[in-house]
Amino acid sequence: MIRFLQTPGPALKITLYTILLIICGSMVITLIPGGIGQLGLGSNPGQGVVATVSGEPITTIGVRQEAEQLLRRQFPRGNPQEAALLPYFSSQAANMLIMRQAVLNEARRMGLRATDQDVRDEIEHGIYSQTFFPNGKFVGEEQYQNILQSANLSAPQFEQNVKTDILLNKIRTLITGSVLVSDAEVHQEFEKQNTKVKFDYAVLRRDDLLKQIHPSESELKAFFESKKASYANSIPEKRKLRYALIDFAKIQSQVPVTQEDLQSYFNQHRDEFRVSEQVNARQILIKVPLPGPDGKVDANGLDAARKKADDVLKQLKSGAKFEDLAKKYSEDPSKENGGSVGWIQRGRFPSADVEKAAFSLPKGGNSDVINAGYAFVILHIEDKQEAHIKTLDEVKAQIEPIIRQQKASRAAENEATTLLTQARANGLEKAAASKGMQAITTDFVSRTDALLGIGNSPQFMDAVFRASEKAPPEQAQLTQGYAVFEVLGSKPPATPTFEEIHDRVESEFKNGRVNTLLAQKTQELSDRAKAEHDLKKAAKELGATVKTSDLVLPDGQVPDIGSMSGGASVAFTMKPAEISGPIENGNTGIVLALLEKQAPPEQEFEPKKDQIRDGLLQNRRQEMFGLFMSNLRASLEKSGKIKINQEEMKNLTQAQQGE
Repeated sequence: MIRFLQTPGPALKITLYTILLIICGSMVITLIPGGIGQLGLGSNPGQGVVATVSGEPITTIGVRQEAEQLLRRQFPRGNPQEAALLPYFSSQAANMLIMRQAVLNEARRMGLRATDQDVRDEIEHGIYSQTFFPNGKFVGEEQYQNILQSANLSAPQFEQNVKTDILLNKIRTLITGSVLVSDAEVHQEFEKQNTKVKFDYAVLRRDDLLKQIHPSESELKAFFESKKASYANSIPEKRKLRYALIDFAKIQSQVPVTQEDLQSYFNQHRDEFRVSEQVNARQILIKVPLPGPDGKVDANGLDAARKKADDVLKQLKSGAKFEDLAKKYSEDPSKENGGSVGWIQRGRFPSADVEKAAFSLPKGGNSDVINAGYAFVILHIEDKQEAHIKTLDEVKAQIEPIIRQQKASRAAENEATTLLTQARANGLEKAAASKGMQAITTDFVSRTDALLGIGNSPQFMDAVFRASEKAPPEQAQLTQGYAVFEVLGSKPPATPTFEEIHDRVESEFKNGRVNTLLAQKTQELSDRAKAEHDLKKAAKELGATVKTSDLVLPDGQVPDIGSMSGGASVAFTMKPAEISGPIENGNTGIVLALLEKQAPPEQEFEPKKDQIRDGLLQNRRQEMFGLFMSNLRASLEKSGKIKINQEEMKNLTQAQQGE
């Protein structure tokens, strides 16, 4: 396992959720051309495997997990339509994982590798640095493990994921390294981004036109008849329920955890509380030069580093304090804390030679200069601790909530089973009353209605609408516990009469008519303004409101128009006094008359040119890498190295919809 000699630091500054998103949010996903249906077919892989890429499986479980991660990334606060959205995200996840594996295979074929040192550098200095190295100081081995465990990752899994992402970045850099942007292109983009325009604009509002539409009853009935097929069974099936709830949280708050429970759990999980042999160490680290383009290390630089380390060791042996020497000479962030790297377990040192020295030294001992490969290191051992198992008292606070949850889960399940048995024997109302519970009876409800004590629960409603009317009570598991329920009555889907949905028909008729009217009026406004060379006059004739914008940039906002990056961006291609065509802008129709176009001052170019160049380079690199992946996919499809299990994909999507 990859570990670091660094000083423990403050608490986390980046959430665990961020770690998961970074891992699942690979660069591949936004660059994949096409969709899952376009990937190669061929003989189906086995059950539980969605696809194979050059024989390597993409599993159903992996696709499900990735889809859930993508869904949480898109909707971090949740979404009531998650069950309906999962099929789409499953397709995206499968496509992403397939292309990710294809690109990784190609990177390895090209001889690219990600080393352990690459991983160490990325975690310490890359996107994870503020999580594991806040202020340049390592959070400590125990905290490192806890962070990853809370994110449902082991250290080897996390470090392998980092290694994979490094490899993806390496092939992306190799493929896109030749991309260039000329000075002329940068200047052209500067002008495009910083040119300002000022214009008059006439606005026709949808709401104003809506007030002018007054359909007759005969028009509405004719509209209803023409759309009758779309109203078929539009009144959803409804069911009348009776249910009683077993609240898991309430049971959990009442469950006792005895000393015997704690001791039993501790005895069964003793190995989980085993602490490896560890040392509390300080270090002085003198870095060695990095290899040059030819892979060789500068010999003079290496000798200078060795000489510096030897000189520090000589001062240490002459009586200088280790902490003082570390602060003065060490080339590692731990120097700020006198070289302290805290407690390090066996197997967590980045160098076997450093580890061997650390565990062979006595408490209070100093090492000689150790060649660790990446640096010359001198160690001081503050304290040592033999391998041992934590005591029950040390882990009690950790295991008590686990035991309580396990006992509460069993108790809730038993109580739900007992209630179900009694409800089938004596009726749900009597069974609930005998346990001090309330049996709730609803009116007729649809699948999307919220229920008292349950809220919106697709899982519960699926069970309800699968059950038969007046059948014996059934049990359903909920997020908050269990429900025992019975279906008292049902109303099948129905097609409404014209009178029942009169308001809906009228609203749909008006909305359809107003969209057409808005388009016609906006076109007429543009045509008149161009013919008369006068936007204000045409606007007055058609009842439109005229406003004047400020000088605005391409990324600016204008009242009634919104972002200038939409249809109104045509203003930046117009000449002064020119009048635009009709611009549809959601609830408004717009016509522009350009008043002024202002080029950016040339003196603003120098401060902005580097940022603009970087943006252009990034876009072109994305385009080039997207083309590379498109060609790679086509090649793998042609050779049959990408194989999709259409049956497994279909089953996966259907399962998601059922959930």
